[in-house]
Amino acid sequence: MYDEMMVAPMREEVTKLGAIELRTAADVDSALKDSAEPVLVFVNSVCGCAAGGARPGLALAMEAENKPKLATVFAGNDKEATQRAREYFLGYPPSSPQIGLIKNGQCVAMMERHDIEGRQPAQVAEALQAMFSAHC
Repeated sequence: MYDEMMVAPMREEVTKLGAIELRTAADVDSALKDSAEPVLVFVNSVCGCAAGGARPGLALAMEAENKPKLATVFAGNDKEATQRAREYFLGYPPSSPQIGLIKNGQCVAMMERHDIEGRQPAQVAEALQAMFSAHC
């Protein structure tokens, strides 16, 4: 587990976008299980690709008019919540960062770490906005 003081700014970078923090498995189920509204679940991380591409790309993507509700878990700290969120990502192996779009309790789109690594924030945002256009 990472020092909470260290991860606080990384959490804030996502919550200031309006993300709901899911800190427990019950929080995850409450947000995702029966939600008819699409929910984008951002698995936050301390890694470089989260800082360089995923979080800035997410910020750009959330400027879109047509966007889902946003929720987040923090891999390495919110272990129970992260595990439960990944149970909704059926068919996708765990990765950090990871961004799944959940609709009616089912994962309808996914960006895995390999989809984020080496991409600029604008490229991540473009891919996320394509998800939004297809599913929101």
